[in-house]
Amino acid sequence: METQKAQEILKMAILMEKRGHAFYAKVAEQTPDPEIKHIFLTMADEETKHVKFLSEQYISFEKNNKFTKVDLPDLANEGFAALILNEDMKSKISSAGFEAAAISAAIDFEKRAIAVYSNQAELSDDPNEKDLYRWLAEWEGGHLKILSDMDNELKEKIWNDNQFWPF
Repeated sequence: METQKAQEILKMAILMEKRGHAFYAKVAEQTPDPEIKHIFLTMADEETKHVKFLSEQYISFEKNNKFTKVDLPDLANEGFAALILNEDMKSKISSAGFEAAAISAAIDFEKRAIAVYSNQAELSDDPNEKDLYRWLAEWEGGHLKILSDMDNELKEKIWNDNQFWPF
């Protein structure tokens, strides 16, 4: 891959992750409930981890003009996967409120990140670059699944609460 293009992609990815961190941290700051705050702080922390991996690659690429093999953590042990929207939390989040809107916006962030990382993995000839972007796409995919599950549960809750069933 062309050096300048690889660096631009890494910079864009770092910026995307930093924006995600800022978003999640701001939502956590504005959320009064400690459990919901914990969810968004965990999400912010996940984005910081992504920035770390991408920054290490950027520095390495800048020095060596190639991607290096990175020890990528096992996603099964990832902290975000343990977050569940239980009944108590569902009752605290209004399906049409701020936190639900933040979950919806977060879904869009994650979809965009998955598209960027998947595309880069597909385009790359460098096995280390492919591994990094595939791993990041998979990590973001886990976030997307959890957020989508939360969003669907909140929709079901509002439909049940309002007896909104079209049949």
